[in-house]
Amino acid sequence: MSEIKIILGSASPRRRALLAKLGVRFETMTADVDEDVITVADPATNVLDRARLKAAALQDQLPSGAIIITSDTTVADGAEMLNKPADEDEAWRMLRQLRGRTHQVHTGLIVIDTAGKEHALVNSTNVVMRPYGDGEIEAYIKTGDPMDKAGAYAIQSPGFRPVDHIVGCFTGVMGFPLCDVADLLERCGVSLPIPEKITAEEKIDFYLCGRCEARLNPKQESKS
Repeated sequence: MSEIKIILGSASPRRRALLAKLGVRFETMTADVDEDVITVADPATNVLDRARLKAAALQDQLPSGAIIITSDTTVADGAEMLNKPADEDEAWRMLRQLRGRTHQVHTGLIVIDTAGKEHALVNSTNVVMRPYGDGEIEAYIKTGDPMDKAGAYAIQSPGFRPVDHIVGCFTGVMGFPLCDVADLLERCGVSLPIPEKITAEEKIDFYLCGRCEARLNPKQESKS
């Protein structure tokens, strides 16, 4: 069987870096869509519909024998969706609203296989934020990092580190749950290679989800 061409329908450098961790070769395309046309109130349904909108916009442009992966992420505080802040004031509001509390991060994934069949799922993770101070918020906003992030934060931020702990998938909170991406790719006939072992420096970013850990590291021999 010839190698299946994989297209990542995203311009996000984080998603490109995460997909590369699976050891597959892929190309990128960007969908020019108005995500605001999706007005579904339920956060989990909303991100799935947005991911589907991106996939539909690119599907006719795919080369023969290719599959496409698209995704969308939102931070949900109850029923309220906190997407990318429009400005620094909104970033302030979001970070103050979330601190010291638990919220959910939902990432919708759509994969369209070579036959045009859709494979879809939503990854949901509970995120508990630490009680960071206003000074930390101010310093973080000055870096510019919050402005392209749902909820105005990055879980992997090395300086701010706003999250106390999570229940779920770390890479899902980053916007691209590798365990679920790997499952969907295999469902579409992609043979995933054994990836290089994650280095000690990377472990803090990739070891909080057991399913991702199993995907990102070769099995170790028993010492018994």
